[in-house]
Amino acid sequence: MKKIWQKDNLATNILVNQFTVGKDLDFDERLAKYDVKGSMAHCKMLAETGIISHEESEQMLFVLNEILEKIEEGSFEIDKEAEDIHSQVEAILIEELGDTGKKIHTARSRNDQVLLDIKLYLLDEIREITALTDEFFQILIKLADQHKNVLLPGYTHLQIAMPSSFGLWFGAYAEALLDDVEMLFSVKNIINKNPLGSAAGYGSSFPINRESTTYNLGFQSMNYNSVYAQMTRGKSEKLLAMSMATLAGTLGKFAYDVCLYLNQNFDFISFPKEFTTGSSIMPHKKNPDIFELVRARCNRIQSLPNELILLTNNLPSGYHRDVQLTKEILFPAIDSLKECLEILSYTLPNIQVKDGILEDEKYKYLFSVEKINEEVKNGSSFRDAYVKVGQEIENNAFDFEPGNLDHTHQGSIGNLCLDKIEYQFNKLKNKLLG
Repeated sequence: MKKIWQKDNLATNILVNQFTVGKDLDFDERLAKYDVKGSMAHCKMLAETGIISHEESEQMLFVLNEILEKIEEGSFEIDKEAEDIHSQVEAILIEELGDTGKKIHTARSRNDQVLLDIKLYLLDEIREITALTDEFFQILIKLADQHKNVLLPGYTHLQIAMPSSFGLWFGAYAEALLDDVEMLFSVKNIINKNPLGSAAGYGSSFPINRESTTYNLGFQSMNYNSVYAQMTRGKSEKLLAMSMATLAGTLGKFAYDVCLYLNQNFDFISFPKEFTTGSSIMPHKKNPDIFELVRARCNRIQSLPNELILLTNNLPSGYHRDVQLTKEILFPAIDSLKECLEILSYTLPNIQVKDGILEDEKYKYLFSVEKINEEVKNGSSFRDAYVKVGQEIENNAFDFEPGNLDHTHQGSIGNLCLDKIEYQFNKLKNKLLG
């Protein structure tokens, strides 16, 4: 297929073509529907401003709608001879409409086309990531409430520290997701600005109306400065990568906890055998491969911002072909993050928590602070009580009968504030999905 920038019939060197196109066509399948929607909004605007006739606009819109229907029903195929999806859509318009089809690129560049496509794609992916995060969040909230009275040893420095609970543990990760979603929301607001009309980065001499395309494409605003609009290429991907890395950090830490708690030396939780794997030579093994792979994948996702920074940080303003590679860095990582959320939401409802864990003798010092606080309530100063209880521990004379632990402050094992965490999360989620 002749390239849209080609001025004669001399073909590009095959090796040069293969190298410059790279994996772009594979990822352009994801962008196809957004490219068509962008062309439809651009086409309407050209007619509104009198740059093309309404009849020409209607003809192009008819063909573009046919292409969009094929994409949405899954029958559209990327032409392997095309340079990119933008070229293919334009070629179809020209094939169907002749000279009228050639007018679609008026007042537009592939630079602002791909900017637009990627922003629309990323906004949809943010919604999908949010919906999957919401599913996982609701499971955590439910488990936190269900197991709020089941005690669990808390650790600092991986040493036995103070009493915790499964409610506190599950609830901690639920609130972590609240912050992660808040970061996603901030990134959505930054990306949700229309770059179309910035053309190659310096605007157009045509009297285009960028408010029209902003409205028709559902953006909340636009990138006003045409030079800056081009500078958002790479920046949008980097910001989303940062929010994905934050979310992946939460998932990876949770997966690590699960692996630790499944260990026989901890033995706090278990899963049905169909959620674990075995060993080729050790018949007793039940390995937490799901959670190990979630941890590994999430560690890879956390490297994304650095990779995108290194790709883009030595570029001046204006478009540069380097940013083409952001697709092959970011797009597969989006898939991986969504798969991690899906497998966690599928697996976690089957978790089995162990009761009576703190009855084990090795956990008796978990209650040292409880005893100190009891001494303080009985009139002692905290420091004197600390020394007294410390000496009892040193002399192997410490004894404490915990009974019902009376923890009432917000965020303690007796007051998880799950309703407040859930309210805040749902408020943000609704804004993200709206």
